[in-house]
Amino acid sequence: MSNAKELSEKLGYQRKNFWESNPEEHDVAFTFAEGYKNFLNSAKTERETIDYYQQVLEKKGFINIDRENSGNKVYRLARHKNAAIALIGKKPVSEGVNLIVAHIDAPRVDLKQNPLYEDKTTQLGMMRTHYYGGIKKFQWVSTPLSLHGTFVKNNGEKIHLSIGEKEDDPVFVMPDLLPHLARKEQYTKKIGEAINAGKMNIVFNSIPFPQDNDKVKEAVKLNALAILNEKYDILEENFLSAELEIVPAGKARDAGIDKSMVLGYGQDDRVCAYTSAQAIFDAKNNERTAVVYLADKEEIGSEGNTGARSVFIIDFIADLLEFNKEKADSKTLRKTLLKSQILSADVNAAINPNYPSVHEKENAVHLGFGVSVTKFTGSGGKSGSNDANAEFNAKIVNIFNSEKVNWQIGALGKVDEGGGGTIAKFMAEHGAEVIDCGPGLLGMHALYELSSKADIYSSYRAYKAFFEKA
Repeated sequence: MSNAKELSEKLGYQRKNFWESNPEEHDVAFTFAEGYKNFLNSAKTERETIDYYQQVLEKKGFINIDRENSGNKVYRLARHKNAAIALIGKKPVSEGVNLIVAHIDAPRVDLKQNPLYEDKTTQLGMMRTHYYGGIKKFQWVSTPLSLHGTFVKNNGEKIHLSIGEKEDDPVFVMPDLLPHLARKEQYTKKIGEAINAGKMNIVFNSIPFPQDNDKVKEAVKLNALAILNEKYDILEENFLSAELEIVPAGKARDAGIDKSMVLGYGQDDRVCAYTSAQAIFDAKNNERTAVVYLADKEEIGSEGNTGARSVFIIDFIADLLEFNKEKADSKTLRKTLLKSQILSADVNAAINPNYPSVHEKENAVHLGFGVSVTKFTGSGGKSGSNDANAEFNAKIVNIFNSEKVNWQIGALGKVDEGGGGTIAKFMAEHGAEVIDCGPGLLGMHALYELSSKADIYSSYRAYKAFFEKA
């Protein structure tokens, strides 16, 4: 008869601290995080993420599926917002694919289509904004911001810009109200209402355009247009056909005195984009075809022609069938999807030591304890959730155990505390088995989110194991 301690270890569930249970992997986790930080610094927007992978894919030997007709490593990019990457396995594609889907959009602030104006009272050049996704508006004021984006001119020429990331670049700011005068304007309001979205405008410039006798109105605005025209050859009307995003300025950094964590913008969900892509690059001897899908628009409901609800990934899988010399008719495609297995690679909320009451510690994600396996998300009575089947949950956990991947149970807060959703439910509509799987973050949706290098590396190992063993 086993003693109580042995029996407890044998029968009970206990998440394991990566740093305690995997001392031999400390260095490799730290090394892996260096590549991840470089990625975060290069890919602060969806377009920059796709540009990054367009270069990497060619170096990794992947070929454009629309240009070649043979090989086992293919990809497709779409609208500078989507990527699908496939490593064709030994089995027919029609027996189902192992798909990991991550989203590459992140909460941010966009410039409006007609953004530039001169404030009459202060004679400051300003930019009007519209926030994107679930942000806490008060976090964005009085912090250094950078401007990233693309202008498309009337002749089709594209002008890309990134201002605020280099040491000698200017940065931008939404000035907050000083506390001395905030008593009525802010302090009497709920925290979610203290910063009005209409007051999240950016100070853009302050010097008027030099004038002689012919005075013009809004000389400060004119100077801003003159500078933009000189540097980028654009006109004011070009803002109408532009995508310009405001994001926090600065690079991803090591965090903690032991440098065990990463602090950076956009880790929801670019941490999963990076780790899943690295996993497919490194996967070997995969029986089933492995696919990584980088999607857009998750933060606003996966809408539009670049969101997960579009036909992009379904069309890609249909073309994979044809590329692999298999039937690609509607019935075969449907059956392929039904036989597929999907990890919805998205982050979860790690238990916050400053706010533990919103979590249930037994079911919450703990930073540094490995990748999270999340059976369901949603809110209230699991509303808006996929809720994975027990059989698929068991299969994934068994693979992680056999490959010695650090994993843990994950849930998004206490019941009725709030909640949220992922891409999982949209993928499940095609009949595939789907479960959420990704690292935990502290400060999710904040300007700077905190992740553990242990969880980043564990996510990579989990995704690689899924491709090779599922």
